[in-house]
Amino acid sequence: MNIRSFIAAFCLLLTLSLTASVLAQDALPGWSDLPAGEWTQISPGGDTICSNGTPYSFFARPADEPSDDLLVHFQGGGACWTGNNCDLFSSPTYDPFVDESDNPAASPVGIFDFENEENPFTDYNMVMVPYCTGDVHIGNTTTTYPVGESGETIIQHRGYTNATAVLDWTFENVQNPDTVFVTGCSAGSIPSPFYTQFVAEAYPNARIEQLGDASGGYRNQRLASTVFDVWGTMDILPENYADMTLDTMNFEQFYTHSATMFPDITFTQYNSAGDNVQETFLLLGGLIYFDLKQKLMANFADIEAGASDNFFSFTTGGNDHCVTVTPQFYRYGANGQRFVDWVAAVAAGEDVETVTCEDCAEVELIDGA
Repeated sequence: MNIRSFIAAFCLLLTLSLTASVLAQDALPGWSDLPAGEWTQISPGGDTICSNGTPYSFFARPADEPSDDLLVHFQGGGACWTGNNCDLFSSPTYDPFVDESDNPAASPVGIFDFENEENPFTDYNMVMVPYCTGDVHIGNTTTTYPVGESGETIIQHRGYTNATAVLDWTFENVQNPDTVFVTGCSAGSIPSPFYTQFVAEAYPNARIEQLGDASGGYRNQRLASTVFDVWGTMDILPENYADMTLDTMNFEQFYTHSATMFPDITFTQYNSAGDNVQETFLLLGGLIYFDLKQKLMANFADIEAGASDNFFSFTTGGNDHCVTVTPQFYRYGANGQRFVDWVAAVAAGEDVETVTCEDCAEVELIDGA
């Protein structure tokens, strides 16, 4: 048996194992069926799938006590758009599986730390949208990539299929929330403003807020056009994106289109000025000489120019990637303001201002009161 046959057999066994270990499609639970204060793994079945053909599942957690607040989190995990960085036999730059290690209970830190009194979301119901498709949750096609001189790898870029399946279940089972907070880290940060539009349409009476964590510096139109093409993204855009073409669509448009359509929603973004993961992906995208903070500021200016007055950003020093799902959520800050306090204000519907580090060489650590 060659290595590719071995991997195919392994994926089949993993499929059977995962299918048996999660709740099957014909037995999907309702919200009232889920144990309070615990994460439940749910397999929606249907057309959902991970990049390599293994099953997709998501996680839901009712608050310890009945709650009218909901948080939807889009998981990060890299991206791919070539044979080299998609192929599992090469150097993949994304997570191709969903399994128990993706359960937020396995890493109860940041916004998932329900024992921390400073967590603004301790009393929220939560739905976590895992990521395994290499397309930052916005793909809707099957792409065959050439590998080497004569090989190929077939990738199921079905992030949109998976994400909308999770949202459909959520909209059906979590009805009429008072507040919805939509967030995501890294690859989950990029589409979070896009999916906020769907949330707003499903919950017209809710107060809705959005936060993207660590994706603001991807200013590279050539890369954007490439990935939207191989991921099939242009085919899933709603009618309010009719002015976009493959040559003009970029990640910032998710903010400008949603923020313009819903001026009462606060759209926000967090980044570190020297985020080494964002820099790595910019390098993979073909850029060589660039200043990440300059790219961040240019992207923010574009969003502010194209949106209503409802977009704000928080930029710290240092080079860390993602903070909302780390213990540093409670310590990182800039110009004397802790990020967690800023997020708490956003979640509470209070006014916030943009915060940008002055000396960005190192992150500012601020302990709580």
